[in-house]
Amino acid sequence: MSADTAPVSPDELGWFGERFATVADNIELVIQGKRETVELVTGCLLSGGHALIEDVPGVGKTLLAKSLARSIDCTYQRIQFTPDLLPSDVTGVSVWDRETTQFVFRPGPVFANVVLGDEINRAGPKTQAALLEAMEERQVTVDGVTRPLAPPFIVIATQNPIEHEGTYPLPEAQLDRFMMRLGMGYPSRAKELEMLDTHGEHSTFDELTPVIHADDVVKMAAIANRVHTSEAIRGYLIDLAEATRTHPDLLLGASPRATLFLQRATRTRAAILGRDYVTPDDVKALLEPILNHRMVLQPEAQMRGTSIAKTIEDVAGSVPVPGSQGAP
Repeated sequence: MSADTAPVSPDELGWFGERFATVADNIELVIQGKRETVELVTGCLLSGGHALIEDVPGVGKTLLAKSLARSIDCTYQRIQFTPDLLPSDVTGVSVWDRETTQFVFRPGPVFANVVLGDEINRAGPKTQAALLEAMEERQVTVDGVTRPLAPPFIVIATQNPIEHEGTYPLPEAQLDRFMMRLGMGYPSRAKELEMLDTHGEHSTFDELTPVIHADDVVKMAAIANRVHTSEAIRGYLIDLAEATRTHPDLLLGASPRATLFLQRATRTRAAILGRDYVTPDDVKALLEPILNHRMVLQPEAQMRGTSIAKTIEDVAGSVPVPGSQGAP
């Protein structure tokens, strides 16, 4: 049995859980009272996915991405999306070098381990599309030359769902590339008071230091990928996806990519919780963040006031849960 398919050992799970908690705790020094969101974004990185954080201004979307990047000893780039941003500003460009008398490629900001796409919906469709190949295939093709992106690699994009003037909504093809769509939400009164004390004179972000290395992230992702997913759980994932595709209130259901993302993310969640197998509870916990941006309501359902969240609840309730808990 190869190392890639060997069962996950208790020591590996312990090492995984310890480092995951260290990263989440470090981010919480800056992003207070949002442990669930912090864990989801970190889990998204370990699952090989990308995250879209959608919320109103000022709730910490950008700061969360920056805190994750600073908690890991890795490369980080920020792309401020604007209407005049060009695809080459994202992927890179070949320039003429007079000394060598040949074109030399200058990598764009997408060549980093953690890439923050700030206000991604402010750039035009052509620039947004420049990220598609990088997000899906972990590579960038410029002037006919394909260059791989070093692991780990995650795109964390932010957007404001309220303001629509001067924005270009992400098409379904691009939305489907994101493993999760998350919201930050406002902090509780107690946490906001704590934030005023903590950040009143200076930002704790300035004091943040890396707590793990990029190589640790790659190793953690490999461990999560070996978590056991039983045949019953795999069938459960497919049944859930099929239920979204046939639901009368949905014009567009979950794609096969969504099923793959669910499997990867549930494996990571199981590893975070110290298990070497996936349970139905792992699946249910991740249905909403993984499916909410992939489904489109029928016009009639929108007129009735039905929401995507309610439809996901209906789907989860309509699909029989496997009898076993997914243990091997």
